[in-house]
Amino acid sequence: MNYEQISVDVEDRILTITLERPEKLNAFTERMKDEMIDAFDRADSDDSVRAVIVTGRGRGFCAGADLSRGPDTFANRAETIDVHRDGGGLLTLRIFESRKPVIAAINGPAVGVGVTMTLPMDIRLASENARFGFVFARRGLVPEAASTWFLPRVVGINRAAEWVYTGRILPASEALDAGLVRSVHKPDELLPAARAIAHEIAENTSAVSVAMARQMMWKFLGADHPMEAHKIDSRAIFTLGKTADAREGVASFLEKRAPEFPNRVSSDMPAWFPWWEERKFS
Repeated sequence: MNYEQISVDVEDRILTITLERPEKLNAFTERMKDEMIDAFDRADSDDSVRAVIVTGRGRGFCAGADLSRGPDTFANRAETIDVHRDGGGLLTLRIFESRKPVIAAINGPAVGVGVTMTLPMDIRLASENARFGFVFARRGLVPEAASTWFLPRVVGINRAAEWVYTGRILPASEALDAGLVRSVHKPDELLPAARAIAHEIAENTSAVSVAMARQMMWKFLGADHPMEAHKIDSRAIFTLGKTADAREGVASFLEKRAPEFPNRVSSDMPAWFPWWEERKFS
């Protein structure tokens, strides 16, 4: 796919996806959704990519849905409700399944889908210029992008309810206090801070271990008992403990040197991954 509304750059094993509609504060479109999903597909298939950063060009991160259609912006053209799938949800579900850790570098306003798209990202950093808004009730809508699942898990039900019911715009300081973002930075320090975290991952960890751990933590948010996690982490320790990565992890520690993990996400995930698609495992 040729990208028109995003750009991608790989440097030092870090893929940076930049939203590229600065004249519209990177307002979200169907085209942008398709390009972002394609970029995450490519990231998962590229073993040279160890982490993904998502940011925006210009003053905004993403100002929400493109409203250029006016009052009929959200009047879906599908003939029946059964064939409609929310575009923001298709993107967040794809990010949820990512095998690479995802870091949001929120450089400016993130409103509507501009903030809900960040919820399945693993670590969110914000600029002092960032603003956040779950504004759906003010537009006669409800939260989309599966955010009614993600947001209470990120900030708790009380805070999520207040933000969604009021639809008010939040400063970066409130987002930090609630745990929506990890840290707030001066604008010119935001991307370096995001890249420092991505470098820490890329230089010191096993790609397979991170891919497994990412899915274990996300998938078990909905488990009804810790036994579900115990079943899988027992299986994972048993399997990964025999791999070249485990041997290298121990050897590099004992030899006091940087690790060089040989296993690859594209070819060396456990044979039973993804375990959540199994129907008979118990």
